[in-house]
Amino acid sequence: MQTTTKSTTIDCGQCMMKATEACQDCVVTFLCDREPGEAVIIDVEEARALRVLGKAGLVPRLRHQLVTPQSQAG
Repeated sequence: MQTTTKSTTIDCGQCMMKATEACQDCVVTFLCDREPGEAVIIDVEEARALRVLGKAGLVPRLRHQLVTPQSQAG
């Protein structure tokens, strides 16, 4: 049986929200400010729970938005 792992890569340099007020409340900023070797692991169930909580307005949603040619054209 082959298992497939889906991953998400977030690059702040490619985020259209870079250098805006959204950065101050961004989970990526929080994660990057952690001490070296201090791991944060979110499994599938936790990711689903965070998504549900975000949709309900109980926690901030992930604000990362990949810059695309359409978003740069403005």
